[in-house]
Amino acid sequence: MITNTRDEQLITETSLQEYFQSSISDALENQNLKAGADTIHYVVNLLTSFARAEKLFEKTPDGVMIRPLALLYAEAVEGPTPDQRNRALRRLGDVALFISGVFSQSLNRCAVDIDYYVSMGGSAYSYLSDTMRGTNRGRAMSNIYDELASKFVAFVDVLGEVSEGPNCNNDADVLRHYEVWLRTGSTRAADRLRAAGIEPLPNASGRLRH
Repeated sequence: MITNTRDEQLITETSLQEYFQSSISDALENQNLKAGADTIHYVVNLLTSFARAEKLFEKTPDGVMIRPLALLYAEAVEGPTPDQRNRALRRLGDVALFISGVFSQSLNRCAVDIDYYVSMGGSAYSYLSDTMRGTNRGRAMSNIYDELASKFVAFVDVLGEVSEGPNCNNDADVLRHYEVWLRTGSTRAADRLRAAGIEPLPNASGRLRH
């Protein structure tokens, strides 16, 4: 008896990297977002890497966890060499982009919300872009980081589409999309609200206009 689901068959037939390449390309087209080929390749590799838990979670004195962005930032500030500081900043930017795009729903239960992740991640990529222009390889990476920094919210939207699919499922989803739109100006969150019949314009009382 064959019990494989479509998703299980998909994983056996294509690599994760090919799957993410296709999914991100579709999301970019759906959202009318232009991005450089190198930047798209970077984001595909980020998703492929973080699909493996050992790449996302780290062993710490408090157990296996995703280290808070504040600790990654402190590591970047205190790093004894430029390479160590840059690695910490890249980790900060990558984790912030992945969490805010793929796990934004979980952030509404945290002490910090998606706007904090957007600010920290965008700033990390921006700093990397500024500090890596000194060599030929550095300039190539600098262009990627510059695009990720300037389009951070847009790439959050892209990852959100890849991870969630196209539809608002319930009232909690609608409220969360509204909150994300208020905090980040996300175009995708606004579009999903409109698809649910809600125009994302806050009035004086903070309620939604139907």
